[in-house]
Amino acid sequence: MPNRSSNDLYGLYPMLRLLVGIGAAVLLGLGLLALLTGNPEFLSLILIGGVGLVAALWERSRYRSGAAEREGAPPGPGGGEVDGRLDPRFRSTDERFVDPTSGRVMRVFIDPQTGERRYRAE
Repeated sequence: MPNRSSNDLYGLYPMLRLLVGIGAAVLLGLGLLALLTGNPEFLSLILIGGVGLVAALWERSRYRSGAAEREGAPPGPGGGEVDGRLDPRFRSTDERFVDPTSGRVMRVFIDPQTGERRYRAE
């Protein structure tokens, strides 16, 4: 089996999100159908399907801006912004942390006017 880096796997997340969304919609539909036919014991399907659908619609990758998510931009190292795409309004801070998934040291950038944050691997 080929050795895939964590960045290669980010391409699978949209497909996984789609599959979770479809599965959740099916569960939600089955639960509603069961409820309409007089079988209230299937209320758990409505709950599980609803939670899954919300998760699939609002889930996003870690350390990424909303703009990068909407554009479908590839994630940078450690899941942060891609190098060279950071808006000039963001200033580097002294704050750093180790991403527990990738083990990469992430630097925090902040927009001083809005407090919005961005993350990049060092």
